[in-house]
Amino acid sequence: MAITNGYATLAQIKASARIDDSVDDDLLELAVESASRQIDAACETQFFQTATTRIYTPQDSYVTEIDDLVSVTTIKTSSAADGVFDVTWQTSDYQLEPLNSLSGGIASSYNRIRAVGDYTWPIAGLEATVQVNGTFGYSSVPTAITQATILLAARIFKRNDSPLGVTGFGDIGVIRVGRLDPDVEAMIAPYKRLRFA
Repeated sequence: MAITNGYATLAQIKASARIDDSVDDDLLELAVESASRQIDAACETQFFQTATTRIYTPQDSYVTEIDDLVSVTTIKTSSAADGVFDVTWQTSDYQLEPLNSLSGGIASSYNRIRAVGDYTWPIAGLEATVQVNGTFGYSSVPTAITQATILLAARIFKRNDSPLGVTGFGDIGVIRVGRLDPDVEAMIAPYKRLRFA
């Protein structure tokens, strides 16, 4: 098996776990990929890049919240809110935010588009009227996300030794395995999307 869109390499997880053979490579790769997807779900984003087209409903006439974005190819709107995206916006018509790709001092992808000048987003109830074609994700995987993936993948791999959710520690007795490592939670916390209704 090969790791698809993983945030750590097989070599990194093996070094972390002090494993120098290839007996468990398939399980380790599976653990890295599983940890990466679990981090995606916890953060409500993806840190790998994918070029695609997505549609959005504007928050108001000036701001549209989008998935994490690296670069824009085109932005179009549906003037009649009928699913036909007939108006192509020029780069001078919008502003990608956060400015300078920084949010709270941490490198970030763009996650909002602001209409500027005389332009506004078409609002038609809850209809999706904004179409963004571009590269979504992050320009590179943040170091904290890689470290969190390594810790979580090691935990997932070792979970094979406690299939019933409990593990024993000599004199201490049986201990139930917790849901998410607090260090992993702290590392991914700055990257979690805050969504407002």
